[in-house]
Formats: sequence, C-alpha cells, structure tokens
Amino acid sequence: MLSKINSFSTKLLNIAIAFSLAAMSLSVFGNVVLRYVFNSGLTWSEEMSRYFFVWMVFLGAIAALKDKMHLGVDTVVNALPKGLQKVAFLISNAIVLYLLWLILEGSWKMTLLNMNSTGPATGMPLSFLYGIGVLSSIWMMIIIIASLFKAIRGKSDNLTIVQSSDDVLAEVNTDQEEKIIAK
Repeated sequence: MLSKINSFSTKLLNIAIAFSLAAMSLSVFGNVVLRYVFNSGLTWSEEMSRYFFVWMVFLGAIAALKDKMHLGVDTVVNALPKGLQKVAFLISNAIVLYLLWLILEGSWKMTLLNMNSTGPATGMPLSFLYGIGVLSSIWMMIIIIASLFKAIRGKSDNLTIVQSSDDVLAEVNTDQEEKIIAK
C-alpha cells in the first residue's frame, strides 16, 4: 500500500515538474517569437513563466529530498559507529523538520496575506505563488518523518540525509544492466 502511494506521488511529482518546465519554456519561447516575428507579445507570459519557475524549483526540491540528492557532507557521519550514526541522523532530521516548520509557517502567512493580491498581468491571486511553500514543506515533512520512522524501527541501512556518489553510480549501473537484460 505504501509503495503504491510512494510510486503515485513520485509520478505526480515528475509530471508536475515536467509540466512546469514545459509551460515555462513554451510561454517564454512563444513570447519571443511573437515579439520578434509578429511585433506583438503576450502580457502575461513573463509573469506566468516566473510562477512556473518558482513551482518547478520547489517541486524539484521535493524530488531531490525523496532521492537524497541534496548537497551534504557525510564524511563525519560515515566515520561514526552505527549507534552514533543513528543519533546524528535523528538530530539532523529533527533540525530539518524544524526548518521545514519555519518555511511552512512563513509560507502560510504569506499565502494568507496575499489572498486578495493579484498578479499585475495575469490577475491570478498571489496566494498561488506562495502556496507552493506550504505544499512543499508539508510534502518534505512527510518524507522526513517517514525516514525517521524507518531509522527508529531499524529498517534503514543508510543513515545519512544525502546519497553518496558511489550509491548513485551503482544505481545507474544497475538500471543500465536491467535495461540491457530486458532487451
């Protein structure tokens, strides 16, 4: 059940990121073509591309957290004994949860403050822009809490927040081998 939810959320996240990138690219490219070829333009294009960019960045941060691809230094943690690795993992995740709470709180306040403010070109409520902070912080909190429960129950092998480059290369090699075998 949880694997289906995880798979669905990953697909949804990837679709949303791809949509944001495509919409941003098309609106900017379309506006450039309209300006230089037809000597006209879309007034809302720049504003919407900015919104899509903000959404894409926040959604990408969620995807990076899910795949443990954020930058980090795990040299000290990897040198610790297993018990201390678990303690460091719990402390670092608690700090991340606190920071996500601060992002959630600030984004929520900004979303509420901007409910009646609208974008100058699109007329869209600016709460759509600030709402991604609420969505992404909650989604990231869920990911962190899930990894904390895994670590507490002893079901997690990797007690770092980041994935080492060796793990990434091994995963890529495994994926390539599976594709070769499938052919």
